[in-house]
Amino acid sequence: MEESTLRLIVFFSILIVMALAEFIRPRRVLIMAYQRWPANLGVIVLDVLIARIVLPAGAVGASLWALEHDVGLFNWLGWNDAVTFVLVVILLDLVVYGQHMLFHRIPLLWRLHMVHHADREIDVSTGLRFHPIEILLSMFIKMSVVVLLGAPVLAVVIFEMILNAMAMFNHANFRLPLKFDALLRMLVITPDLHRIHHSIIKNETNSNYGFNLSLWDRIFGTYRAQPQLGHDDMVIGLEHLQDAPTHRIDFMLRLPFCGEIGQYPMPMTKPAKQREGNKDVR
Repeated sequence: MEESTLRLIVFFSILIVMALAEFIRPRRVLIMAYQRWPANLGVIVLDVLIARIVLPAGAVGASLWALEHDVGLFNWLGWNDAVTFVLVVILLDLVVYGQHMLFHRIPLLWRLHMVHHADREIDVSTGLRFHPIEILLSMFIKMSVVVLLGAPVLAVVIFEMILNAMAMFNHANFRLPLKFDALLRMLVITPDLHRIHHSIIKNETNSNYGFNLSLWDRIFGTYRAQPQLGHDDMVIGLEHLQDAPTHRIDFMLRLPFCGEIGQYPMPMTKPAKQREGNKDVR
């Protein structure tokens, strides 16, 4: 089976499973779900089309190029395949965490990332909602890191499938049993953890940057276990865009180029450790 076909199957399988879980066991009552989905799904289609045109090789192509030209750390080290695989997946996840933090701290990059955070409700479709320019920048960063690491093709393919699946999982609006959530978040970002990242409260928006492993937020002091107002009463989105037509694709595409950026970008300093809401209690 071709890599692109496999990724497509995994993508739609996770999307359908998460959508069903949201319907059967919703975490929050959504008012605008059916208004938001056409634009949120539409923008990911646009993202894929543009990425295929501008960067057709993608991260897998970068991996093949590095292997062919004997470029990159792990191509030089020649370590055991299994060890290399695990280390590459972990390091790529750390890069995604760092990139996410930068998109919150550099105002120009935040303008792009606002499109993701402007969604006034959060569900599986929010995990697909990114401006095409942010997608291209993310792909360029990922391809550069893949070359520098000399990342094996299999590790890149598996990582990208995990990343896409986790993006849909941790944005999904479904209720996990509390004990299972408490256990799961010791390793990965759960929907309850990532939902805090979409709060309109600045300190909460600038927390829980991880997409896969919760380890990085704990290490770098950006972990927040619970929202200040609780999951039922917290407000989702950006404070200055609560009355904007954030569910329209035309608004999403022009948002980075017009209007205010709000209060959210954090200064380029070492993140202060979260002092509130950092205990795993309910």
